[in-house]
Amino acid sequence: MSGSTLAGRALGRLLAEYRQRANLSRSAAARIAATSIQTMGRLEDGLKAKVSHLWINALADAYRCSDEERQLLLNLAQEMNSAQKNWWRAYADEMNPGLHHYLALEGAARKLTTWRVSMIPGLLQTPEYRRAIAWYEYPEMPPAQVEKRIEMHIRRQKRLDDAGFVMDVIVSELVLRDQIGGPAVMAEQLQRLVDLSVLDRISIRAVTYDAPGHLGSMVGSFALLEFPKLPATGMVEPPVVFVEGYAGDLYLEREGEVRRYRNAFAEIARVALDPDTTRQLMLSIAKEFRA
Repeated sequence: MSGSTLAGRALGRLLAEYRQRANLSRSAAARIAATSIQTMGRLEDGLKAKVSHLWINALADAYRCSDEERQLLLNLAQEMNSAQKNWWRAYADEMNPGLHHYLALEGAARKLTTWRVSMIPGLLQTPEYRRAIAWYEYPEMPPAQVEKRIEMHIRRQKRLDDAGFVMDVIVSELVLRDQIGGPAVMAEQLQRLVDLSVLDRISIRAVTYDAPGHLGSMVGSFALLEFPKLPATGMVEPPVVFVEGYAGDLYLEREGEVRRYRNAFAEIARVALDPDTTRQLMLSIAKEFRA
C-alpha cells in the first residue's frame, strides 16, 4: 500500500515535470494518452490507482524522455500497479470526504509529526473517545454506522505496529482536559496515551496553559508527514503538511510551506514539557477524571 501511494505521487510529479519541460498542456497530454483531462489530472496529482505501460511509453515519446527517464517512469508505474489493494476501500461508505487521501499518506509515512490544539490525534484515540466524536459530529447517525466507523478506526491503528513508523506529538493542555465523552472516557484515553508514550517510537509532549507565547496559537493543528525511500527507485518523496479544517482540508507540499510548519513545530517544542513530565501530567489529569 505504501508503495502504491508514494510511487503514484512520484510518477505524477515526474510526468508533470517532463510535460512542462516539453511545453505541452495537460489537455495535449490527455489526447496523447487517449484519455480525459480529468484522468490525466488525477495521474499527475498521484491519485490514480493503476496506469498502463502503453500510456507511459506514449507520454515518454511525446515528452522526449531519455532512456533513463523512461525506465524510471516504467519502474514507478510497475511499483504502483503491483501494490496491494488499500484496506480502507472496504470502509469507503463510512469515510468523510478526502479521508482516503490522508490515510494513504499516513500509511506510507515513516514519520508523523503533529501539533494538536483540539482532540487527540486519530492514531492514538481509544474506541470510546472516537465513538464520542462520531456522536458529536453526526448525532443522527444510526448506531450500526457508528460502529462501522469505530471498526475502521481500530483497523487504522495497526499502523502503530510498524516498527519503522515514528510519531512525534505535541498537544495543548486543553486536549488533555477537554471532556470528550465524559470523565471516564477521558481517564481511559489519557491512560492509553501514557502507555503509548513509553514506546521508543512515540513521543508525546504537552504545552501547558501557563507556557510562554508560541506559534502554536496561530498556526492551529497540523501534521507533517515524511516518507521512506521507494524500493524500486530509491527516490524519496517530498514531505507533506496536512492542515485539517472543519469545512475542508489543506495539503501543502512546497518547500517553503513545509519549512514554515517545520519551524513552527520546533518553536512549539521549545515551550513544551519533556515526555516524562508530560506523562506525569497525563496521569495527574486522569486521576482527576476518576475522582
